[in-house]
Amino acid sequence: MADTYDLIVLGSGPGGYVAAIRASQLGLKTAIVERERLGGICLNWGCIPTKALLRTSEVYHYMTHAADYGLKADNVGFDLGKIVERSRKVAGTLNAGVKGLMKKNKVTVVEGFGSLAGKGKLSVKQGDKTVELSAKHILLATGARARDLPFAKADGKRIWTYRHAMVPEVMPTKLLVIGSGAIGVEFASFYNDMGADVTIVEMLPRILPVEDEEVSAFMEKRLTKDGIKIVTGAGVEKIETGADAVKATIKGKDGTSATQEYSHVIVAIGIVPNTEEIGLEKLGIATDRGHIKVDGFGRTNVEGIYAIGDVTGAPWLAHKASHEGIVCIEKIAGQNPHPFETWNIPGCTYSRPQVASVGLTEAKAKEQGREVKVGKFPFIGNGKAIALGEADGFVKTVFDAKTGELLGAHMVGAEVTELIQGYVVARQLETTEHELTETVFAHPTLSEMMHESVLGAYGRALHI
Repeated sequence: MADTYDLIVLGSGPGGYVAAIRASQLGLKTAIVERERLGGICLNWGCIPTKALLRTSEVYHYMTHAADYGLKADNVGFDLGKIVERSRKVAGTLNAGVKGLMKKNKVTVVEGFGSLAGKGKLSVKQGDKTVELSAKHILLATGARARDLPFAKADGKRIWTYRHAMVPEVMPTKLLVIGSGAIGVEFASFYNDMGADVTIVEMLPRILPVEDEEVSAFMEKRLTKDGIKIVTGAGVEKIETGADAVKATIKGKDGTSATQEYSHVIVAIGIVPNTEEIGLEKLGIATDRGHIKVDGFGRTNVEGIYAIGDVTGAPWLAHKASHEGIVCIEKIAGQNPHPFETWNIPGCTYSRPQVASVGLTEAKAKEQGREVKVGKFPFIGNGKAIALGEADGFVKTVFDAKTGELLGAHMVGAEVTELIQGYVVARQLETTEHELTETVFAHPTLSEMMHESVLGAYGRALHI
C-alpha cells in the first residue's frame, strides 16, 4: 500500500525544500523526494559553493594587491585542493542545514528518483526496489542542468560545465569561457583572479546581455582592463580535444574563423529543464520548449499537479523558485496569496566587480513607450567606496517621468548584490522618487550612492 500524504514535493532545491517547509507550517502532511542531495543544485553545485570560490579569489586578489593598502604580503600563493575543499565544506554545511530543517518541520524525506505514476501517485526508484507514494497534491520542482554544446559534450577533463569548474583538479592555464551570462562571467572572474589566461566568447553583441547596456559596456571595459579577453558577436564552430589541450575554432563578427588552443573550456550557454522521465507525458502535462507551463499559482493543466522553479522557465534563479513555492503552497492551503509575477525579482552576478539589477532597463522602459528620468552616480563620488579602494562602478536608476514610479535600478561595483535589495523593497512598496528622496541614508556607506542616483534623476545630486 502506498504511503499517503497531503503533498509530495519532487526535488529539494531552494524551491522544493522551501515549499515543503511552508506546507508543513500550514498543517499539510508533506514528503519530499530527492535523487541526490538535499538542497539541490543551488546549495550543492551552484549558488553557494561558487560564492565560496569567488570569495577565495577576492581575498587572493587583495593579497596580491596588498601594497595598494600599505601592506606587505610576500610569496603569495594558493593550494587548489584546499580551495576546492573549502567550497565543498560550505556546501556540506548547507546540505546538513536543510536536513535539519526537514526534521524540524516534520517533512518526510524519501531518497530516490521520483516519477509520476498517475494522478496523485508518485513512484520512487531506490536501486532495485520501488516505493509508491500518493498525495492529493504533487509539486514538481526538479530544476535544470547545464546545456551542452551539441558538437562537444562536456567530459569533465578538458570541456567543463559549471559543475566541473567548481572542483578542478588542476588550475587552467589558458581558459575559454563560452557564454557571458552570470555563470560565465563569474567563472571567468574567478579563474582570471587566480592567474589563468581567460577568454570569453559571446554570440550576442555584448556581454551580460540581459543587463542595462551601460552596465554591460562598463563590465566589458573593466574585465578587459583586468586581463580578460572578450570576443562578442562570435560563435564557437568546432572544438577538438586532445590529451593536454583543446582546439577551438571561433567565428568572429567579421565572418572569419580562427583556431586557438586552450587548456580548458567552460560551457555556460544556458540550461535544460529536468523534465525527462518524470511522467509528464503519462498525465498529459503541458510544456513549452521543455518547460512546464503553469499559472500564477504554479498550477499545471492537470488538477493536483503543480510546478515551480527552473523547470517552469525564466528567470532561472533560486529566490524566484523559493517565492514561487510559497505562493503555490499557500494557494493549495486555501489562503489568498498574490499570483506569482516576475516584475520585481532581482538579478545578481557575483564577479569582481559585482553586478545587480531589478526591473526595467532604460532601453526596455523606452520600448514600452515610457517617458523616463534617469539618474546615475559613480562610485568615485562616494567616500566609503574610495576608502575601501573600490572606486570603480556606478548606480543607475530609471523613473517614470510622469508618475515618479521607480521602473528599474542597475548597479555595478563592490557589494552591489547586497545594495540592490533596497530598491527591490522600494518597488514592492510602490515607492516613488519622493519617498526615496526624503529617506535618510547613513554616512559613510555605499548606500548613499543609491540616494544620490535618485537625486540625480531629478537634477538634485549633491556630490557630483
